[in-house]
Amino acid sequence: MHLARFPRIHLAHLPTPLERLDRLSEALNGPEIWIKRDDCTGLSTGGNKTRKLEFLMAEAQACEADLIITQGATQSNHARQTAAFSAKLGMECHLLLEDRTGYKEENYNHNGNVLLDLLHGATYEKRGSGLDMNAEMEAVAEEFREQGRKVYTIPGGGSNSTGALGYANCALELVAQANDRDLVIDHIVHATGSTGTQAGLVTGLKALNAQIPVYGISVRAAKEAQEENVFKLAEATADRIGCEGIVSQADVVANSDYVGEGYGLPTEAGIDAIQMFAKLEGILLDPVYSSKGAAGMIDLIRKDHFKKGERIVFLHTGGSASLFGYPSALGVPKTA
Repeated sequence: MHLARFPRIHLAHLPTPLERLDRLSEALNGPEIWIKRDDCTGLSTGGNKTRKLEFLMAEAQACEADLIITQGATQSNHARQTAAFSAKLGMECHLLLEDRTGYKEENYNHNGNVLLDLLHGATYEKRGSGLDMNAEMEAVAEEFREQGRKVYTIPGGGSNSTGALGYANCALELVAQANDRDLVIDHIVHATGSTGTQAGLVTGLKALNAQIPVYGISVRAAKEAQEENVFKLAEATADRIGCEGIVSQADVVANSDYVGEGYGLPTEAGIDAIQMFAKLEGILLDPVYSSKGAAGMIDLIRKDHFKKGERIVFLHTGGSASLFGYPSALGVPKTA
């Protein structure tokens, strides 16, 4: 797997740390839990999208783009990281933000990631829920092209075969870290949404013959739909790196039991996970992705799905900036 063949802009802070969570492991009295700190990738509080954007924005530069357009939910981590990457490269950035929750709170609509989008110089427009957001994005991009702009569009989450290269590369990085410290990894667990992270990881691990299963905790789609979408992108990513046929449907697992009422809507178990990680390990999760992934992992440990004596790596996808968009949901007492 020789990813240097693909254009890439090296801006992420890599490798991200791989740390053992001693207090969390002790509290759960189950597997030995490690964390891959992809909340530490740099650029505007970091997150998993930065790995994808290293390849996507290199492609944008190759296309001589002067305007980047992408889409996501109101508190989109991907939108924030795209805005930051664009600022670093001197490109303009325009965002389409979808109202997937119906929240009217001031903090949700103007704080957290939305505030950071604007600080990075991005412009944005809102859309209601239930639309084909990639189609909406392409329509807006065409309007800009008619004005003479050179537009590069990025799908939600940066999840196409270009963006997924970032997590094929993460697989290589993680396996190298594990090898260096004689760490046998039994499972990788993470929140899965737009599919690029899981598809890239699965593809990279299969290309390396690492024999480490990836367990996705869905934050939006039902199990069958999520697994099918991940598999399709994993196939395309494998083709992209010249490893056709290495991924099977059996390699893709997504559990949708922890979505709750819907995407972007915090769950009680997710909030408990946020508080547990914060109080035991000093690590901040976000209400949309990593908290639901962690909640699933914690519940599955308690149900003995992941067993004592095993070693789990929880991939932290970032997103702590969105905590400031959800203060009323977190149960933190107000100060005087």
